[in-house]
Amino acid sequence: MSAPSAASPAASAERARPVALAGGPLRRLADGTFAMALTEWRKLRHNQLDLLTRSVQPLLWLFVFGGAMSRLRSIPTGGIDYQAYLAPGVMAQAAMFVAIFFGLAVIWERDVGQLQRLLATPLPRSAIVLGKSAGAATRALVQATLLLVVVAIAGIGLRWSVHGVIGALVLLAIGTAAFACLSMLIASMVKERERFMGIGQLVMMPLFFASSALYPLAIMPGWLKVVAHVNPLTYEVEGLRGFLLGGGHPYLDILVCLGWLIVLATAATGAYPRALL
Repeated sequence: MSAPSAASPAASAERARPVALAGGPLRRLADGTFAMALTEWRKLRHNQLDLLTRSVQPLLWLFVFGGAMSRLRSIPTGGIDYQAYLAPGVMAQAAMFVAIFFGLAVIWERDVGQLQRLLATPLPRSAIVLGKSAGAATRALVQATLLLVVVAIAGIGLRWSVHGVIGALVLLAIGTAAFACLSMLIASMVKERERFMGIGQLVMMPLFFASSALYPLAIMPGWLKVVAHVNPLTYEVEGLRGFLLGGGHPYLDILVCLGWLIVLATAATGAYPRALL
C-alpha cells in the first residue's frame, strides 16, 4: 500500500468534525463512521491503479493455480469444477490481503502527525476504527466485483442469483472489516512499517492456508481441522461458497463473521490511542 493511499487527509478529518458533534452517541457513531468511510472512498477514486494491480493476484490464483489443479482432479470438491470451487476462496484471500495491510495507515498517520489531529477531533474512536474498516471493505468490494465480472465472462460455473451475489458481497464486507480491525490492532503495537509488513505476512499466510480456501475441510489432518474451525477466514469462505455455489449455512457464517467483527472492532478501539506512544 502506498503512503498516500494509507493516509486520511487532514481536511477530511476536519470536515467530519461538525458531523460528529450532532445527535446522540449512536448518531455520532454512525455519522463519524460514514465520514471516515467517505474519506477512504475518495482516496480509492483517486488511486484506481492500485486497485487494478491488486486485482491481478486473485486472477493468477484462479486461472493459473486453479486451471492446473482442475486438470489433476485430485481435490474432492463434490462434483464442482475446481475453478468454481476456488473462486470464493480467492475472493476472500484477496480481500484479506487488502485488510491486513490496511493497518499501515495507522503507522503512516502517526509518523506524519495526522493520527494526533484525528484523535483530537470529536469523532468517537469507535467511529474512526469502523470508518477505516469500512474503507477497507469498500476496496475489497470493488475488487470482488471486478473478479466476479471476469469469472462470468470466463464462464466459470457459479450459481448466479441476485440474492446469492448480494449475500456474498455483504459477507465479504463484514469479513474484510473484521480483518482490517485486526490489522489496526496489530499496528497499534508496532512502530515501524517494515516490521508491520513482516508481521502482516506472518498472520496472513497461516490464516489463508489453515482455511478451506484451497481445499475442503474433510481432507485436512485432525490438528489442522481444529485450527480451521477457529479461523474466521474459514467461515467467510464457506459462506461465500454457500451463496455462490449453494449448500452450507451461509447466514450462520455471516453471524460468525459479524461476531468476529464486533470483538476485533472493540479491541482495536481500545488499542487505537496506544498508536500515539
